[in-house]
Amino acid sequence: DQRREFVALALMEGANRAELCRRFGISRDTGYRWIGRWLTEGGSLEDRSHRPHESPARCSSRAEEAVLEVRDRHPAWGARKIAAWLAQRGHKTPAISTVHQILVRHDRIVPPAGGARAWRRFEAQGPNHLWQMDFKGDVPLAGGQRCHPLTIVDDHSRYNVCLKACANERAATVHEHLTETFTCHGLPDALFIDNGSPWGSSGGERWTWLGVWMLKMGIAVIHSRPYHPQSRGKNERFHRTLNAEVLQLACLKDLDQAQRAFDQWRTIYNLERPHEALGQQVPASRYRPSNRAMPQTLPEITYDAGEITRKVLGTKAYISFKGRLWKVPHAFRGERVALRPKNQNGKYNVCFGAQAIATIDLTKP
Repeated sequence: DQRREFVALALMEGANRAELCRRFGISRDTGYRWIGRWLTEGGSLEDRSHRPHESPARCSSRAEEAVLEVRDRHPAWGARKIAAWLAQRGHKTPAISTVHQILVRHDRIVPPAGGARAWRRFEAQGPNHLWQMDFKGDVPLAGGQRCHPLTIVDDHSRYNVCLKACANERAATVHEHLTETFTCHGLPDALFIDNGSPWGSSGGERWTWLGVWMLKMGIAVIHSRPYHPQSRGKNERFHRTLNAEVLQLACLKDLDQAQRAFDQWRTIYNLERPHEALGQQVPASRYRPSNRAMPQTLPEITYDAGEITRKVLGTKAYISFKGRLWKVPHAFRGERVALRPKNQNGKYNVCFGAQAIATIDLTKP
């Protein structure tokens, strides 16, 4: 799966193959050898088998067999995805309505709970402009453990850059997997997260050391509105797909088995599975690795000359301004912040880099 993802990214237009080799931890010779094998041997990096393309002489029963084979391999796929998947691989497929009738005739259709829903959604202008990150929620495993799937989806392409079977939802666990993801795919411009742990503190504050770490790398952190998970609709939709196509179809014993299942399905999701929101194209068709590589050392936040700056106290989360102490989030203790006037007289934004983290209103006692 890792080889296949490397090749897919390396063959994208404008890809920096030398940089990709570094991110995947392989030599350039190895990377170019994989690319050459893929191009000359017809995708030999995959272990799965391929059905031959259909010929005009074959009867309609062969088309039915192809439809049912794809459905049995991907039980959660509907007629549109199956037809698109077959067409993209050179099969002569029936109309979507005919594919649907084949599924109905062979008892492969299960109506979705609650019916279909549709929203008009925002979409980022390009890949890596915005990633959506969240835990799906814990899932019981057959061996007694509980799995906490950590997911990150690129808002523009729906490409899944991270899918990890975690034992917990701690900040240190997220930091480990974010480091691996940033090393492989580069840095996004912004990350969209909710307000709960580990993104927010137990005391109700939105900021933790994890958010400060991302801000120092130039990643804007956007928190969703409380109690509005639909604002992170693409991530929520990805969770439903993960549940339908993996978690409901497999009896997973432990975290290792869950991760193997996630890795196998992630390859299918990114490189094979047609996506309706993308016009039945695959997410990899719209994704490119970020040009911003993860830095070797964590940079410090700097400010322009002439800006009003203050250092947050190391013991208490306060700054001194105009003879008064003003509270800022605890995660910024010991850090330097900037005070930038707002349009209103006597009001200031307290900023860490470009991110506003608190406000000051001199008109209030």
